[in-house]
Amino acid sequence: MTETSYGDALAVVTVTYSPGPTLPRFLETLTKATTRPVHVVLADNGSTDGAPEAAAAEWDNVELVRTGGNLGYGGGANRGVAALPDEYGWIVVCNPDLEWRPGSLDELLAAAKRWPRGGSFGPLITGQSGEVYPSAREVPSLGRGIGHGLLGMVWPSNPWTREYKQLGRAPREREAGWLSGSCLLLRRTAWDSVDGFDSRYFMYFEDVDLGERLSRAGWQNVYVPSAEVMHIQGVSTAKASARMLAAHHESAYRFIADRHRGPLWAPVRGAVRAGLALRLKAQSR
Repeated sequence: MTETSYGDALAVVTVTYSPGPTLPRFLETLTKATTRPVHVVLADNGSTDGAPEAAAAEWDNVELVRTGGNLGYGGGANRGVAALPDEYGWIVVCNPDLEWRPGSLDELLAAAKRWPRGGSFGPLITGQSGEVYPSAREVPSLGRGIGHGLLGMVWPSNPWTREYKQLGRAPREREAGWLSGSCLLLRRTAWDSVDGFDSRYFMYFEDVDLGERLSRAGWQNVYVPSAEVMHIQGVSTAKASARMLAAHHESAYRFIADRHRGPLWAPVRGAVRAGLALRLKAQSR
């Protein structure tokens, strides 16, 4: 298969699903995140609030791409990237409920020059109150995943959770197992090499899966804390918490089951499925 030769242009793909008032702020702050021209694709999963249409009408660099249904985050992002012409060799995949710090996207692009085998680059992500979100993590092994899943809620500082989330590590530019999909700069050649997100993940773990597959393909996932964004809770997610909780557990099972196939692993898969069902029941209460 011949590798596509891409240009050096930059595009931002954000998946929208009735994003509400977060989208205008996302676009306003993006203007100061880089000095480069940016083409923005709104991969819309069926918004009903009119926000994506209003943004596309107001901003000359914004294109609305309708995905044809609610494909989830990974599926929507895949459609948005596929709509880009070959001049775009750098793509940002992100949530629409971000606020960009000035120069943050230029910082990510500068890091890409320092890491020629870097396939994905993630910024430091904070919440509205300034707390740093652990967005650069290790890929969860079976043991680490079970320890984190069982104890993370009742003993947040347990060793499995600390190792998985890389808690206690000072922010520095480094390689990570995977990076939060809420904001990722990607080389499009790296994205192509693994066929983007696995669209079977409707929500959650699509970024864990992507990071691991990039690593297996010989790329690096690079955490760049000199770049900073703020991630707020968008209206499209706030109104779907019960569904999101169920999707999180289903995706966790898929991730583990995909990596432990065959009849010998069937008892383990069964135990994991039962454990996740009990965890979901406890969290739902």
